[in-house]
Amino acid sequence: MTSATYIARRGELQTYFDRTAVDAWSRLTSDAPVSRIRATVRAGREAMRTNLLAWLPQDLTGRRLLDAGCGTGALAVEAGHRGAQVTAIDLSPTLTKLARERLPAELDGRIEFRVGDMLDPAHGIFDHAVAMDSLIHYRAPDMVRALASLAQRVEHSIAFTFAPRTPALSVMHAVGRLFPRGNRAPAIEPVGPVALQQLLAADPALAGWRVNRIQRVTTGFYMSQGVELVRS
Repeated sequence: MTSATYIARRGELQTYFDRTAVDAWSRLTSDAPVSRIRATVRAGREAMRTNLLAWLPQDLTGRRLLDAGCGTGALAVEAGHRGAQVTAIDLSPTLTKLARERLPAELDGRIEFRVGDMLDPAHGIFDHAVAMDSLIHYRAPDMVRALASLAQRVEHSIAFTFAPRTPALSVMHAVGRLFPRGNRAPAIEPVGPVALQQLLAADPALAGWRVNRIQRVTTGFYMSQGVELVRS
């Protein structure tokens, strides 16, 4: 069951990514020129996406993958090229439309882009799920609750990212507050890695899962920590 704070933040994210940030994210996730700050974010996201994909089987033929919070679809496309049958979900109709427009013709029928909540059980059952930077705006208890919900529909592994609580990230947040309010994304919720693992271990719905791998990526204004959960 999703909490009131999860639902409220989900609404903020939908508004931001579907209206305020569409042009910025369109450029960030393409080869278009961007500012030096955004270039570090682009490089960091590319490195993290590479890490998360490396945690999946190299040959994904016949595997069902949930791309939970797919944005403009870069991860879904790479997984599709490796044979996965991908269901890619995002809250933003505009970003999802852009993802469909960018879909290579040879992957038509292998990737389905949907608008909606990544936690909706109607999306079905999957072998693997990836939630790259789609949980970083939620409080730690809501993040763990979301992972527990995904775990009910995933057979093998869940890879996700969170924003690690560090002094450097605090500085980035302080700089971010200098931007005009209308241009700001909903706040990222930093989480202590130890505290997160304690919350994961304490959730009964995740009793059959364990942390298998952890990888942090820090590139300029991008800082994120990837975690792989696997069934015990």
